[in-house]
Amino acid sequence: MKNSRTLNCGPIARLGSLLLACALLSPAVARAQQSSAAARIQRLEDIEEIRTVLTDYGRYLDAHDLVAYSQLFASDGEWVGGFGTAKGRTGIQALMERNLGVTAKGKPGSTYHLLTNFLIDVHGDTATAWSRWNFVVTGADNRPSIMYGGHYDDTLVRGDGHWKFKRRVAVNDIPHSDPIEVK
Repeated sequence: MKNSRTLNCGPIARLGSLLLACALLSPAVARAQQSSAAARIQRLEDIEEIRTVLTDYGRYLDAHDLVAYSQLFASDGEWVGGFGTAKGRTGIQALMERNLGVTAKGKPGSTYHLLTNFLIDVHGDTATAWSRWNFVVTGADNRPSIMYGGHYDDTLVRGDGHWKFKRRVAVNDIPHSDPIEVK
């Protein structure tokens, strides 16, 4: 004998329940998919903007545009490398001017950076990046010569809708040098 509280859950009843559940969940699933797609698109846009920041770094250095170069950093950004350490845009620009001169030396194109192997990881409004660099100079025979090779360890932040370096550490791998200790 069946209990009067037991429902008949035959195949038709189960299918009806499944269809009802799907109908109720469809708007939620659609919203989740849209949100997921928007998040993926935002992540790709962030990675592309960060890649541009990484590339502009070398481009501005090679053009000796140290004002534009310093603007790639957050207002409290930090640069650490063979020239020393500097904080803030003004400090970073001053450090580069002391080491590279206020005006470009040599002819345009006499030095350039090769920037490769970008690994970028975005976490909301912060990101990390790792990349390789080679510094190429014009040798005595007027041919390109790689003077240094190394890598960058970066922390970036989104501020005012744009990505900036929060901290950039330039490490010489060839010839090897240990990174500067920052206290």
